[in-house]
Amino acid sequence: MTSSSIENATSAFQPTGELDIVLLLMTLFGGLALFLHGMDRMTEALKAVAGDSMRSILAKLTSNRLFAVGTGAGVTAVIQSSSVTTVLVVGFVTSGLMTLSQAAGVIFGANIGTTITAQIIALDVTRYALAFVAAGFAVSFFGKREQATAWGTVVMGLGLIFFGMGVMGEAMEPLRNEPAFIDAMVSLSSAWLGILVGAGFTAIVQSSSATTALVIVLAGQGLVPLEAGIALILGANIGTSVTALLASIGKPRDALRAAAIHTGFNLGGVLLFLPFIGVLAGVVRGIGGGLAREIANAHTIFNVVATIVFMAMLTPFVNFIQRLVKDRPEPEERRIRAKYLDTELLRTPPLALDRARLEMNRMTDRVRTMLDRSVPLILDGTRQELSELEAMDDEIDDLHGHIITYLGRIGKQSLSDADSEELVGLMEATNNLEAIGDIIETNLVALGFGRIESGLQVSAATREIISGFHDAVKRGFDGAMIAVTQRNEQEAARVSAMKDEINSLERAAARHEAERLVAPEPNRVEAYRFEIDVINNLKRIYYFSKRTARAAVPAEERATS
Repeated sequence: MTSSSIENATSAFQPTGELDIVLLLMTLFGGLALFLHGMDRMTEALKAVAGDSMRSILAKLTSNRLFAVGTGAGVTAVIQSSSVTTVLVVGFVTSGLMTLSQAAGVIFGANIGTTITAQIIALDVTRYALAFVAAGFAVSFFGKREQATAWGTVVMGLGLIFFGMGVMGEAMEPLRNEPAFIDAMVSLSSAWLGILVGAGFTAIVQSSSATTALVIVLAGQGLVPLEAGIALILGANIGTSVTALLASIGKPRDALRAAAIHTGFNLGGVLLFLPFIGVLAGVVRGIGGGLAREIANAHTIFNVVATIVFMAMLTPFVNFIQRLVKDRPEPEERRIRAKYLDTELLRTPPLALDRARLEMNRMTDRVRTMLDRSVPLILDGTRQELSELEAMDDEIDDLHGHIITYLGRIGKQSLSDADSEELVGLMEATNNLEAIGDIIETNLVALGFGRIESGLQVSAATREIISGFHDAVKRGFDGAMIAVTQRNEQEAARVSAMKDEINSLERAAARHEAERLVAPEPNRVEAYRFEIDVINNLKRIYYFSKRTARAAVPAEERATS
């Protein structure tokens, strides 16, 4: 590192010929903080750039195991976050879009993808760190487009990573002449001790990349032998998987299974390599490139070989995880829990919005069930059946609260124009779903109770008209949900075009009711009011469905529709 400020700072380590431990630790952890901050900035910017494409790539996984591994490795190499990849995979498994075996392949591949970090930081480019920071800041500051700003942040984050490594390297340099420290490093040649230290440090800093970076820095200063460096990075793999396992506690069983796969893979891989650390050291020495590069290569070889071994026994491994993490009956609660709204994705809005859409699908299913049962129960249902229909809205209200709160938290992030428009559309659709549930619960159910109290009988001809209107409204509702959940503009246009059909059915119903108003039947006026109110409330449901469908249409097209 050529920065004079760093040289001046580190020269103070030995002002009187003795090591200044306080200043050394301040500089070491300051450099570590710069590294972690740079990693965080780079990762967040990459997720913003690749969010939508990452989601679509993962969603298109087939049953091909090698493709699953390659996808996991590629996506994680791009976004530098195996945890985000794992969270996405859990969502796909939970929603039935991916099997647990496919998820395991992606998780194995994600471990390979993270090794790109070690390969990058093994490059001896710390002297250019500030040039990266300056260039990235310039692009980010002067860039007019969101994409350019994000890429500028990526470059600046990379510069901070290199700068932090340089600071750590300068901080560790005085330790070359400290016999106690050298003895401690030599003691790490004991594989078990090295693994334990690497796992413990990773659990503390919550980043295996930080542990790998520090090991490479130590290697660059000649302070850690190759075998000890390999043991430390093996321990880092255990540390990061245990962190993921702890983070999955209290989450759905599929999330716990994914974390167990990650933990089992890393722990099993370490146990597999433990007797062969010397062999691995010999292989990477043969490849060459210097001690730092050798440690990075050992990290990559470990994950690639472990993936090959576990892919060969994928089915029994996944079966073991499923037996280990069994399904358990959900506790009976009055409030329904959110299933897909993962807070870990909030800092990546495109992915968080996708989760909100999945949760809205759950809400849609419940509203659709209420809508489907509403008219038959209003016309013929008992008090008990109507009460059960009324109670279904409680779950809808709970899901509405969860989704709106989650969308509100997404709204506090930095959003692109497209993400902002999608957020508004999902909020509107969620509110409309809740309004439809309220119409059924408050208005239609009340009409059903009124029909029982008044002893009203609905004629066969009137039933046919109401049922026909009900079927049209259900078609409109289904089309609206397809439009908003799949962002299907053609379906949105079809729902809007149903307006003429709905108005025609309403006019036909009005003519029929006018003709029957004078029919010689008991309670004819009450029956007329009841039947007209049912039609009017069904039309209101179509109105909210149409508004929901319009949320799927881009703003520029909406203005002309």
